[in-house]
Amino acid sequence: MKILVTGARGFVGRNLIQALRLRNDVELCEYDLGVPEESLWESLRQADAIFHLAGVNRPPTAEEYETGNAGFTQEICKRLISTSRAPLILFASSTQAELNNAYGLSKLHAEENLRRFSAATGARVTIFRWTNLFGKWSRPNYNSVTATFCHNVANNLPLQISDPTREIELAYIDDVVAGLLAELDNDNGRERVTLARVQPIYRVTLGALAATVQSFRDSRTDLNLPDVSDRFTCCLYATYLSYLPESEFSYALTIKTDNRGELAEFLKSPQMGQIFVSRTKRGIMRGNHFHHTKVEKFLVVEGDAVIRFRHIESNDVLTYRVSGKEFRVLDIPPGYTHSIENVGAGEMVVLFWASEIFNPTVPDTYAAEVLHE
Repeated sequence: MKILVTGARGFVGRNLIQALRLRNDVELCEYDLGVPEESLWESLRQADAIFHLAGVNRPPTAEEYETGNAGFTQEICKRLISTSRAPLILFASSTQAELNNAYGLSKLHAEENLRRFSAATGARVTIFRWTNLFGKWSRPNYNSVTATFCHNVANNLPLQISDPTREIELAYIDDVVAGLLAELDNDNGRERVTLARVQPIYRVTLGALAATVQSFRDSRTDLNLPDVSDRFTCCLYATYLSYLPESEFSYALTIKTDNRGELAEFLKSPQMGQIFVSRTKRGIMRGNHFHHTKVEKFLVVEGDAVIRFRHIESNDVLTYRVSGKEFRVLDIPPGYTHSIENVGAGEMVVLFWASEIFNPTVPDTYAAEVLHE
């Protein structure tokens, strides 16, 4: 299948093209500003499907809305008719087409041009009326407030919010691409002209959006993991990370050092508890405490360890010997005092998970030697 994508270097175009390149049934033609028009006209003569994403949304003059959106679309239709071709057309319109403004009217007129083209040729046309989109590669400080917020926070720049209570609708780029590909692949029993909207739509105030994006930056210091079980938060976090400067991909944890070795907290979350990592010197034992409710998991990733348990109502000691070569997980039940000892020849590195974030006012941690006289 030969596919033409106009607006190939735009936000949606770049993401769509990467998805299309993963397919084995597609031969791609890409068109954007700077490509000779003759290349576009040649592609129109060959394309089985056209993703018409090109358009203007912030031209120097209002008149250019009409020429850049409706006029360009009309020219494509004329060229196709002149070559007696009727490929599938998937058109990037906007919810602004429902409003009385220069941009919206130009998109509405472009839709009308495509409807007339479909009526004249029998071509199938799908019109996507998108709302505000967000995701990787969207241009900041242009027409996406999400891109601007993510870019500015990632680069430690201030945010400007005119009305924090204003609610906006957002759609995620991966859902947009999925919708485009679904229309490309589904030609069974469809009307000739289909009006489509991407799903799901997320609604959020500007103040809440800014606060959530700022929390992503803060997570490097407070270690609170975003709630990625929430789809919108997960997509927004991925978007935020795509704006990090390449020199800022890494960050350091706060290391606590004592005579036993080193320990650093890694991640915290009300949903999943806390993860931390330690380096322990040869011959050193950690732990010798128990919990009433909090539970833990130990994973030795380097070195050799002996992990001991004793039920707090018993004198019997259970012993597990584990090696970093095994990736063997030890569950720490409540009511068992426990310890971990480095019995290897070098440092021991252990990954710990606890079911709750440590609260120094209610630590649920009680000293008790596992090995006692």
